[in-house]
Amino acid sequence: MLAFKSGDARAFSTLVQRHRGPVYNFILRYVGHRQRAEDLLQETWLKVVRSSGEWQPKAKFTTWVYTIARNLCVDSARKETFRKTDSLDAPASQDEAEGRSVGDLVADEAGQTPDRAAHNVRLRPLIEQALQALPSEQREVFLLREYQGIGFKEIAEVTGVNENTVKSRMRYALEGLRKRLEELGVDGELIAAEGRTVA
Repeated sequence: MLAFKSGDARAFSTLVQRHRGPVYNFILRYVGHRQRAEDLLQETWLKVVRSSGEWQPKAKFTTWVYTIARNLCVDSARKETFRKTDSLDAPASQDEAEGRSVGDLVADEAGQTPDRAAHNVRLRPLIEQALQALPSEQREVFLLREYQGIGFKEIAEVTGVNENTVKSRMRYALEGLRKRLEELGVDGELIAAEGRTVA
C-alpha cells in the first residue's frame, strides 16, 4: 500500500490479487447476493484508490480494506432494506447442470478430504441459513473472525465498537448459530468436532 500511495500502479494490482478473494467472500456472505457482492467489491477497490492518500501505515491494510467493505455493505443494506435477496443456497443459475448453489461458487482455499467436503456440502446451506438469521452486528463479527481470521482487536477497529462489545457479539452469534442449527436438526457437537466447517 505504501508503494501504491507513492505512485507505483503495479502495487495496486498486487493488493487486489492478494486480497480480492477474501474481501469478496466477506461481502458475499454479508449481503447474500452475488451480483450485489460483485458491485460492492468494485466499489471497495474504487474507494481504496480514491482514499489511498488518507491511508496511514499505523493501520493494517486488511483492517482498512475490511472497514471500507463493511461500511459499503451497511450502506447497501440500508438502501435496500425491503429488497428480497437470493440465498447462498439458491441455484447458481437456471441452466446449472450440476445443481450447484451460489454458496458453492465461493472459493474454498483450504484443501479438503472427500469426507470433509461431503460433510461441508450437507452443512453449508444450513449454516448459511443460520447465519442469515443472526442480527447483522453479530453476523459481521462472526464472518470477520471465522471466515477471514481477523482478531477481535482489528474487528473492533473495523466495526467502530470496543473489543469487549466485539467479543460479546461473537458469543451471542455462536449461541444463536448453535440454537438455530439445533432447530434445523444439526448436532452442535458434530460442528465443534469439525472446527471451522465452511471457512
